[in-house]
Amino acid sequence: MIDKKIKPEYLPGGAKREEIREKAVKYLQAPILETQAARHEFITQVLKFTETEYLEILNQATNGSLADAWN
Repeated sequence: MIDKKIKPEYLPGGAKREEIREKAVKYLQAPILETQAARHEFITQVLKFTETEYLEILNQATNGSLADAWN
């Protein structure tokens, strides 16, 4: 993967961390030609989300919004 860098405010502990998390959900939902492995690598390696955070983002992207609609 190309060495990509993000601004410090988007890294863990940054002021805009929640904003980048919401964008990561949309990234996983996007109908683009990219493998799930590549998306996983980008979210964990570039955006520096932990595996647990990644699984939470993946869950939200696949069915979390549907569960919220039922409540």
